[in-house]
Parts: sequence; C-alpha cells; structure tokens
Amino acid sequence: MRRAALALALLLCACGQPTGAFAPIAIKAVPIPLDPEDPGHVSFGAFTYVGGLWLTSRDTSRLHGLSDLKIDPSGRLIAQGDEGDVLEGRLRLDSRGRPAAIDEARIGRLTGPDGRELKGKDESDSEGVAVLPDGDRLVSFERHDRILLYPAAGGPPRLAPSPNVKFPYNTGMEALTADPEVGPDAYLVGSEGDGRIWACKVSGSCVERRRVAVPPAFGLTAIAALPGGRLAALTRAFDPLRSVRVQISITGPDGAELGRLNLARPLNIDNFEGLAALPRPDGSVRFYVISDDNFAFFQRTLFLAFDWRPPTPAAP
Repeated sequence: MRRAALALALLLCACGQPTGAFAPIAIKAVPIPLDPEDPGHVSFGAFTYVGGLWLTSRDTSRLHGLSDLKIDPSGRLIAQGDEGDVLEGRLRLDSRGRPAAIDEARIGRLTGPDGRELKGKDESDSEGVAVLPDGDRLVSFERHDRILLYPAAGGPPRLAPSPNVKFPYNTGMEALTADPEVGPDAYLVGSEGDGRIWACKVSGSCVERRRVAVPPAFGLTAIAALPGGRLAALTRAFDPLRSVRVQISITGPDGAELGRLNLARPLNIDNFEGLAALPRPDGSVRFYVISDDNFAFFQRTLFLAFDWRPPTPAAP
C-alpha cells in the first residue's frame, strides 16, 4: 500500500509533462444527488454514495470526452480525454468529505514522439492513463492501438510495451492502471471488448493474466489495482430502451467477486468511463468515476464519489 500511495503522490508533480502548453480554466461544479427522486438515498449495499458534481466551464470547449481518471491522496487529479486532451487540477472536499470543487484546473493536449500535438481521432483517441511510482505517465490509445510513456523528466513520449494483439477497431486498450505492488514499472491493461487483462512492465513485455467478467452488452472502460492483488473494474452499457447502465465490480486475485455496484436510470448517471480508487487505512476504498459526454449537448460530464467497505472475512 505504501508503494501505491507513493505512486499516487507523484501524480501531478512538475514531472511527466505529456502536453504542450496548458491553459488555466475555471470549472463550475454543481452538486447533484445520485437519486433525484430521493436525495437521501445513499446506501447501495456495501457502497455509500458520498456526493457528486456536474462539471462545466465557460473557459474552454474541450472539457468533454473524459475517459479516465486518477486522483492522489492530496486531491491532485488527472482526467484523460479521448481526443487527446488532458485535464489537471485539485479536488477539494467539503467538511464532510464530499466533492465540492476542482480547483487549479488547467487543460492541455497530448504530444507525440515528434513533440507535436497529436492530430486526428485515430492518433489522439487516448482512453487510459496511469502514473508509475517514478512519475512516468502512461497513456493507452484505441484505433491506432499503442501505449505511450511520457517521461517524468520531460521530453517526448516513447512507445511502451502493449499486448501483442490485434484489437477490433475502436474496442482496444480502454483500461489502464499502475500496479506498484508487483513492481515500480508494472501496469495492467484491459480490453474493452472482452475484459481480458494483461500484466505489463516497462522493462519487459505484456502477458495475459486474468479476465474481468463483462456482462452482455457492456464494455470494460477502466480498471484500478487495489492492495492485495484485488482489481476494481468499471463497465458500462447503453441502449435506447434502457439508456446508460453502469457497474463497478471488485474481484480478488483468484477472480472471486468481492463487491458490485449497479447503477441505472432514473439515477443521476451518464456514460462513466473513468475510475480512480483511493484505499484507506481502515480497509475501505473511495472510488471516483467521471463520465465521457461524447461532446454531445444532451450528455453531461459527471463526477461522482462512492465509499466501499469490503466484506468481513468469515471466522475460521
């Protein structure tokens, strides 16, 4: 856990500049209940809804398409956009520990190995982000499937190991997380289409390791490595009849399910694709999710927080 905390603490230091110039923006954060029909409805089994925000900004047209999320214990935040945008800022909590605002926000664009901003959807479809303990940042891409490593010391990115797989177009490496319990350069990559998970190292290669159970019609959008070999996975589905459906599941190293949260309308949800997890000393985990609004006027960028308490092991 200490190594995981160190990785998160390095999340937004002055290292690992993956973009050109950043532009400061002000974010309007409007608190929202999870259940509009019953705002006091916050308990969902072992999960508790902590609070949520609807995020907008008048300062940019790029606060959209956010597809992954990482937050460190101090509140420093990265949200990765799927058109090459990067949002950075600091999450502020209120006196009750609920999300209240995102301060010090700024937005920039990813660069390629040539040092120039990525152009075109096929090159800039960035879906996952991970930060290694030394501050190096990894970003996974769909369409042109690859993982780029942005060095902590700055400079242009370089290719990092990725699964030796031909992914179906636009259903590739959606999910990415550092795995510091395994090693300082270890990370996990997840496939949107079938839930396969590969264990990778910057100094080595990628090996298929496990599989997330993806419900029919759902896609895997994000993963988070937890202490003890546990894995949290975010999956979501959409169809015109049932609208958006979202699931957070936690499994042990043996694949056994330890917890699950199902969210559907009329709850206040959207196309959640980003997941951040902060383990706590008492064994609970704070999960944050962020939605990809697809740059659509009828969708929203929502930021929600849930606390999960693992089940108590049965007495021998």
